Amino acid sequence: MRFPTVKEQLDIIAGNVVEIISVDELEQKLLQSLKTCKPLKVKLGADPSRPDLHLGHSVVLRKLREFQDLGHEAILIIGDFTAMIGDPSGKSKTRPQLSAEEARENGLSYFEQASKILDPEKTTICYNADWLGKMSFADVIKLSSHYTVARMLERDDFERRYRAQEPISIHEFLYPLAQGMDSVHLRNDVELGGTDQKFNLLVGRDLQREYGITPQVCITMSLLVGTDGKEKMSKSLGNAICFNDSPADMYGKALSIPDTLIETYCKLLLPKSEAGVAEIFEQREAEPRTAKRALAKKIVALYYSEEAAEGAETHFDQVFILKKAPDTLELLEVDEQSLPIIDLLITLGAAVSKSEARRMIQQNSIVVDEQKIADIHAIIELGSDPKIIKAGKRKFFKVATRKTF
Repeated sequence: MRFPTVKEQLDIIAGNVVEIISVDELEQKLLQSLKTCKPLKVKLGADPSRPDLHLGHSVVLRKLREFQDLGHEAILIIGDFTAMIGDPSGKSKTRPQLSAEEARENGLSYFEQASKILDPEKTTICYNADWLGKMSFADVIKLSSHYTVARMLERDDFERRYRAQEPISIHEFLYPLAQGMDSVHLRNDVELGGTDQKFNLLVGRDLQREYGITPQVCITMSLLVGTDGKEKMSKSLGNAICFNDSPADMYGKALSIPDTLIETYCKLLLPKSEAGVAEIFEQREAEPRTAKRALAKKIVALYYSEEAAEGAETHFDQVFILKKAPDTLELLEVDEQSLPIIDLLITLGAAVSKSEARRMIQQNSIVVDEQKIADIHAIIELGSDPKIIKAGKRKFFKVATRKTF
């Protein structure tokens, strides 16, 4: 493959990055790649502490895709072994450890989800348990000898917890060393990560040097603020837009971001080549609502299709503006002619328990055929004519008694 010039590549790679350590080394690696016609090995690690990816992950995935498009080798590491330690990055307390089975299970869908951005045919996927799991205790002792406690305590979250006399488990010191061993094993040229991963990336760079390998270039990307406009996007904080969200949910969540995030979301989530981004920028101050609708549609289209984005917008308008049930509701049939409202909510899957169903009713969250249900003992009369049940702001159900012939 013919690579673009070094300058052309640097211009693309430097877009939206926070820091490159170092630019001179990256330039040299690109120059050598150009001379030898050998692609760079670019690594990105994903710690499967949860089984799904969100748009915060897409920021670094899109940078990895840029390297792919420039002709370089993309390596996606599923950290099934390191997930058993738990990444302490940004944490104020010891993170729960996953079992090997949980970590591997969570990692199974990562490649499929990441392939919504990456070219799957040009992506190498690895599980770091394949090499870390084979290390003996003697190997771990040898690895630990390459780093000091003082160096570990230079890490912001460790230093903060140490000064606050909050517990730091020894195994947490092993996390950056284990992640660094990924770089030693793969001998990669570049590693990508969010700004919260800078310390881990630098440890990999140091360990490569210790093992006689040319150190990797570290590239950090911004952390995406979640839909609440305050905290880093995280599913545990309830402010995430996930790859596997339905088009309707993805659209609605994107539309809920504060106006101040429109520019950031455009820059970090949309490819530079995406048409219509300039118009969103022009509208973001004078017509923020219009700009967010356009942004939300583009996000849905990236992960689904233009048709899905149109459908998501139509669904949103019908449900949240016109206050009507969506036209695409699937009919759910039950055998009973009537059901207590609590049993009906559980049957439909609107609530997982009677206590949750009672709470929803008491919070005036349940509407049956446009009538709010305030009585937890209410009996809902069903029949062959479907009834529309609204549970909360977004959930609708169409239910009727099953016909007998």
